[in-house]
Amino acid sequence: MKAALAILFVFIGCCSNVVFLELLIKEDPSSGNIITFSQFLFIALEGFIFTSRCGTKKPSIGLKDYSILVAMFFIANLCNNYAFNFNIPMPLHMIFRAGSLIANMIMGIIILKKKYTFSKYLSVFMITFGIVMCTVVSGKEVKATYAVGKEPEVPASHLEVFFWWTVGITLLTVALFVSARMGIYQETLYARYGKHPKEALFYTHLLPLPGFLIVGYDIYQHIISVFESAPMVLPIVGAIPKMVVYLAGNVLTQYMCISSVYVLTTECSSLTVTLVVTLRKFISLLFSIIYFKNDFTLIHWIGTILVFSGTIIFTEVVQRIRGALTPVSKKKD
Repeated sequence: MKAALAILFVFIGCCSNVVFLELLIKEDPSSGNIITFSQFLFIALEGFIFTSRCGTKKPSIGLKDYSILVAMFFIANLCNNYAFNFNIPMPLHMIFRAGSLIANMIMGIIILKKKYTFSKYLSVFMITFGIVMCTVVSGKEVKATYAVGKEPEVPASHLEVFFWWTVGITLLTVALFVSARMGIYQETLYARYGKHPKEALFYTHLLPLPGFLIVGYDIYQHIISVFESAPMVLPIVGAIPKMVVYLAGNVLTQYMCISSVYVLTTECSSLTVTLVVTLRKFISLLFSIIYFKNDFTLIHWIGTILVFSGTIIFTEVVQRIRGALTPVSKKKD
């Protein structure tokens, strides 16, 4: 029952989070910092109360070790959110982040000296080719993004728009490889100190908070714009600035998403977690395209199918399902 609820909340939390994120980006494409800061602050407060018990429980992993992990986590999140400032559409953002396997494999070869089977290389090729297809097509159709009601009188030239788009792609690439390196470092910490995912979740959101002082003025400006956004009438509470509603929804669903994935990893096999997360990403992508009417061509669809098919091959979902369905007697034979 606990696992079933976790799966349900993964779909509800993670898919809803994408909806609230896109609603915020549609209103203000440069709101990445306030979104990230709000998520970090909320998760840090929740962890301070329930994980560290108001600071009375000492961490199992040293803060010095956490500081390196936190630096990488902070950079990856900042790059991912800043990419929205540079004409990166939501579907491309989601597809690009689905290519984390590529970065993980490259980092594994370079740092851990790992060797992979042919199927692994094939899956990575499929994912890479799918992302390149979507990236090239999106590059040809790239448009400048502006906050609602803040379009300039003189539109930017195509060359200028394309230049900033390449900056956004660069940020996504940096975030991809930093996240991969962070995953390897996290494995090292868990091997040394044992698994403490709830504690890691808390400290990776608490320790970066002072870093937001660097973009403090930007956050302050967006706090003002959030509260000055057009009102939305809600039952019982009445009129509330709609970006406040979107931001609150994004923060709460982000917490639900992360917490549910954590419960799922403790209650289910890795196969179940992989299936749920992969399917969740695909449903989020489809919903983003249909509901928000994002441009999505036939080449985008081919690229998307390659990305998710490659992910399934990489995680050996089909082989594991066959293994699980094979009778015990046949396995012994």
